Amino acid sequence: MNVKKIALVLVIGSFIGTGVLFAQQEKTDSRTELQQLIQLALKKNPGLRAKALLVESVRTRIPQAGALPDPLLSISLMNMPINSFSFDQEPMTGKQVALMQKIPFPGKLGLKQSIAESSFEVEKFRKKEYENQLIGAIKKTYFSLFAVDQVLRVTEKNLQLLQEFIRIAETRYSVGKGLQQDVLKAQVEHSKLLDQQITLRQRRRSLQAKLNSLVNRSVDTTIPEISTLHLDSLHLEPPELEKIAFESRPFLHALQTRIQKSQQAVRLAQKGFFPDFSLGVAYTQRNRLRNGMAGIDYVSAVISINLPVYFAKKQSQKVSEMRAKKTEAEETFQNTLNMIRFQIEDAWSRVQKNKRQLELLNTGILPQASQSLDAALAGYQVGKIDFLTLLNNQRTLFMYESQYYQALAAYEKSLADLEVIVGKPLLDEQSER
Repeated sequence: MNVKKIALVLVIGSFIGTGVLFAQQEKTDSRTELQQLIQLALKKNPGLRAKALLVESVRTRIPQAGALPDPLLSISLMNMPINSFSFDQEPMTGKQVALMQKIPFPGKLGLKQSIAESSFEVEKFRKKEYENQLIGAIKKTYFSLFAVDQVLRVTEKNLQLLQEFIRIAETRYSVGKGLQQDVLKAQVEHSKLLDQQITLRQRRRSLQAKLNSLVNRSVDTTIPEISTLHLDSLHLEPPELEKIAFESRPFLHALQTRIQKSQQAVRLAQKGFFPDFSLGVAYTQRNRLRNGMAGIDYVSAVISINLPVYFAKKQSQKVSEMRAKKTEAEETFQNTLNMIRFQIEDAWSRVQKNKRQLELLNTGILPQASQSLDAALAGYQVGKIDFLTLLNNQRTLFMYESQYYQALAAYEKSLADLEVIVGKPLLDEQSER
C-alpha cells in the first residue's frame, strides 16, 4: 500500500470521531424512543401498578372511617322459671328482641374520616413520587446505554485506526525503516481494545436488560443503538430549583399531608375525653298464662354512655402519643427539606461541572488531541517520532473521545437526578418561565 495513501486514510480516520462529536449537538434529538420507554413503563411497570392498587385500597377506607359502628341485635329469653322452663307459668317470662346502636361523641366520626382522607392523599403523593423515581431510573439507564454505544463506536473506529498503524509499521519494517517491536506494540494495543470491546458489550447487555425490566418486558428485547443525544441546557439556579421542589415534590407534599393527618389525630385523641353514647330499643313478647291472664307485650328503651374515668392512663396518654407523632412528622419534614436543599446543590454542581467539562473537551482538548495525533503520524512517517509516541497520541485521543460521551451521559443523568429531586421535568419548567 502506498504510504501517502495510508497517511491520507489515517488523517481522515482521526477526524471521524471529532467530526461526529462536534456535529452531535447540532442534530435534532426528539428522544422519541426514550419517551416511548417512559410511557410503556407508566403503563406496565409492576411496582407502579402495585402503588396504584394500594392507593385504591386506601381510598376505600374513607367511607368505612366515617360510618357508624354496626348495630347490635340480640334475642333473649327473660325470666324463664327453672322448675318448668315454661313461657306461660310466670307473668314476667317473655321473649325479647333488642337493637343497640353505638353513637360516637359528635365530631369523632368526622375526624376519623378526615384522617382516612389524609392517608389517601399521602398514598397518592407516594405513588407520584415512585413514578418520578421510575422515570428518573429509565432516563439514567438510557443515558448510560447511550454512553456505552458511543464508546463502542469510538472503540471500533480506533480498532480500524490501529489496523492501519500495524500496516504502516509492517510496511516500514519490511523496507528496513522500522522496528519489529513497533508492529508488536500496535498488535498489543489492538488486543487491549478488543478486550475493552468485550467488556463494553457485556455492559451494554446488562444495561439493556435493566431498561427492559423497568418497562416490564423480556430482558433480551433488543434496544437499537442510541446514535444521537441533544445536549439540554439548564438555566435555573439553586434558589429557583428549591422553590420548584417545595411546590412540586410529591414526597414533600406527602410529608406535609402527614403533618395535617397528625394534627387531626391529636384532635381525635382529645375527643377521647368525651363519652360515646349507646341507644337501644327492645320488644318483649309474653304468652297467655295458665291461669287465663293475658300476657301483655311491652317495649323498652335505653341510653348508655361510657365513663372515661381512667383518663390519666388512657386518654391523656393517647393525646401525648399523638402530639409526639405530630412533632416527629414536623421534624421529619424539616429534615427532608434540608436534605433536598443539599441534593439540589450537589446535583446542580455536578451539572455545571459536566457542562464545563463538555465545553473544554469539545472546544479545546479534542481538537488539540486530534491535531497532536496527525502531527505524530506525519512525524513517524518521516522518522522524526518513534512509534510509541504515535500510539500514545492515538491512545490519548481515544481516551478523550470516550470521556466526552461519558461526560455527556453524566450531564444528562445529573439533570435526571435534579428532576427527581424537584419533582417535575425541568425543561418544561424553563419553558413556562
